Amino acid sequence: MGRAFEFRKERKFKRWGNMAKIFTRLGKEITMAAKSGGTDPDNNPRLRALISSARSENMPKENVERAIKRAVEKDHSDYKEVVYEGYGPHGIAFLIETATDNTTRTVANVRSYFNKLNGSLGTSGSVEFMFEKKCVFKIKDTGIDVEELELELIDFGAEEVFLDEESIMIYGAFESYGSIQKFIEEKGYELISGSFERIPTVELKKLTDEQKAEIEKLIERFENDDDVQNVYHTMAN
Repeated sequence: MGRAFEFRKERKFKRWGNMAKIFTRLGKEITMAAKSGGTDPDNNPRLRALISSARSENMPKENVERAIKRAVEKDHSDYKEVVYEGYGPHGIAFLIETATDNTTRTVANVRSYFNKLNGSLGTSGSVEFMFEKKCVFKIKDTGIDVEELELELIDFGAEEVFLDEESIMIYGAFESYGSIQKFIEEKGYELISGSFERIPTVELKKLTDEQKAEIEKLIERFENDDDVQNVYHTMAN
């Protein structure tokens, strides 16, 4: 197994602990996808994949429709994707993806979380090089030959394909998102979700239980912020 498999196995910290947070995060992603690629899912692959993700999380249909509608409302504030970087205690690197309509508020909050828990907000590029952005798809396992599937997908930019409980995970290069999604849809596989993740390229740092508790407290602060979409770090679990 490769880095994506190990990363998925490692990433077991509590994430998006309740439905309201999941729906908020997905709603923002749907709005941004509809704004950049159009509100018709048939002509917007990214939006189509996000709708599948929303369905897999049991997000109500009206919430999805409302998120799409926000993309064309003139009086609705635009969300801006901003990435923040920094270090938590014990030398753990953090990369925080946000979607915000007020960058002044968001950067102030992110800085305060770092400062209050013995970390520091870094400059752009200070830790991003430690993470590689990948596209990731999750399809339903219906008896598919995973090895055969991986061989087929290599030509479309896939790098790792593996079983994860009752699903098949497909990781590929960031720029291969469209070609992999097209392959999945043309083959008639059931798409559960399509998204992006950042895989650490450095060795994850092992900490004591007490040190882990400090990092997990910082992770929780970030994830409880409505502007934060994803949190990545270099702590080993």
